[in-house]
Amino acid sequence: MPETQQRVGIMGLGRMGRCLVQGLVESKTVSRDHIFFTTKHEETAKRVAEELGIHRCESNAALVKQCPTLVLAVKPQNCREVLGEIAGGMGKENTLVSIVASISTGDMESALGAKAAVVRAMPNTPAFVREGITALCLGSHAGQRDWDRAYTLFKPLGKVVKVDERHMDAVTGLSGCGPAYIYMVLESLTDGGIKVGLPRDLATQLAAQTVLGAAKMLMETGRHPAALKDEVTTPAGCTIDGLMELEEGKLRVTLIKAVVQATRRAKMLAKQASR
Repeated sequence: MPETQQRVGIMGLGRMGRCLVQGLVESKTVSRDHIFFTTKHEETAKRVAEELGIHRCESNAALVKQCPTLVLAVKPQNCREVLGEIAGGMGKENTLVSIVASISTGDMESALGAKAAVVRAMPNTPAFVREGITALCLGSHAGQRDWDRAYTLFKPLGKVVKVDERHMDAVTGLSGCGPAYIYMVLESLTDGGIKVGLPRDLATQLAAQTVLGAAKMLMETGRHPAALKDEVTTPAGCTIDGLMELEEGKLRVTLIKAVVQATRRAKMLAKQASR
């Protein structure tokens, strides 16, 4: 059986779990017939089965038996309970991919035992429009097969990067929380446009496309952001005046501090989860 046709089992179908299913199906990476799920709520189960056309399993233990690739997408407070339910059934053929925030691969391995293959993933919300970025880190017993399985899951949602476990909290603070920072920037740029007389819909479109285009230039050219900024900034022009206002308002240091503070919070939550 080709890797992309192996059965995928998803435990918990919140927004990101559904996003994952839609990405797999729409990209034709995995067929609906090969996707299974569990959820506690009967009404949710019926609605999901009807809307997404995937199959419900009666229990998490049954899901492990059916699916080599497993996705843990439950709420953090339910994580230990679910891990306890599947611990006895995890075998060498299984890979567990977790999108549960702040739960380390080490904690999951301790709960599962028997050298379970675990991959921790941190996607972000632009995955809903297939422009997300997902950071993956492998547990101590995970290998190339497990990386391939996890990569296959998240590639349809955008870009995928491999990181060390020690960087996952920082990933949370930057790309996990980052969309919220950018939305605030976009809101401010839009309001600025309105302040100088632009209609709201036009200001919103200009702000959004400007941010999208700037990000694409950065990704495609590979140049440093400062170099790209300098290309826009002509002597005695409009941009330098705007940049001076941003510097006086401490935008740069404020964004840096936002990433640092969010990372600290992620570390704190991780410590609490490991107790």
